[in-house]
Amino acid sequence: SRRRRRHAGTVAIGRLSDSTYGTAWLTHRARHFDAALGIGRLMKTPTISVVIPARNEQRSIVACLDAVVAQQPHEVIVVDGGSEDATVATVRQSASQHAGVICVEAERGRAAQQNRGAALASGEVLLFLHADCELPPDGLSQVCDVVRRGALAGSFRHRINSDRWPYRVIEWGDALRQRWLRTPYGDQGIFVRRDLFETIGGFPMAPLMEDVLLVRALRRHTRLAVLPGVLSTSARRWERRGVLRQFLLNQWILLAERCGVPLDRLARQYYG
Repeated sequence: SRRRRRHAGTVAIGRLSDSTYGTAWLTHRARHFDAALGIGRLMKTPTISVVIPARNEQRSIVACLDAVVAQQPHEVIVVDGGSEDATVATVRQSASQHAGVICVEAERGRAAQQNRGAALASGEVLLFLHADCELPPDGLSQVCDVVRRGALAGSFRHRINSDRWPYRVIEWGDALRQRWLRTPYGDQGIFVRRDLFETIGGFPMAPLMEDVLLVRALRRHTRLAVLPGVLSTSARRWERRGVLRQFLLNQWILLAERCGVPLDRLARQYYG
């Protein structure tokens, strides 16, 4: 019957949405979001501005920048939040060797730093990348591809740089959260169309969980894409506190925030 055929088509789109890019679902839903938000489709290859918040990242920033500049983005904006080591000097040295890399300063805090970088960016897509993360070799190409297909925001898959088995369990949980809840964290490389980022007002000025709050705002407008590339992240914070202790702390922060505990108080507990 006509009703049965129409239902079968809906199921087919749903299945495709769980494939690498979910092309059919993205194309179908993008028309709705474009009309609702006044955002037009990008018919050409989009320009990407990579925004990297940093503070005391002398040891990590070189590998992060090398992985980015090798893919020739539109620009790379490193926003320093008051480093006391050689982070700024290291970035400026990279800027002298690679066109399009700049270093600016902002008040301390990832929300403020990333908003500062976004305000200076001229690319059509913003990719927010933590300084202790490294893009996969074709990461920017994946972003361009999925944005041209209609995605407004999304993130990469996630790997913690360690061979210890507990990290594979954490990555498994991250993958489930990312796939079924479409809720990535900042260390998974969140990208977003700049016009949508401006529509939602950027990162909330919060001392903690700015990535979670941003994703919640994005999810009110779109379904975040999951790219096949794997973004690698340093294991340092897990190693510093201990894997189990860091995991439990993360879950406590999420639960406490949902229960209404002020983020200022949670930030003091988290950063100690």
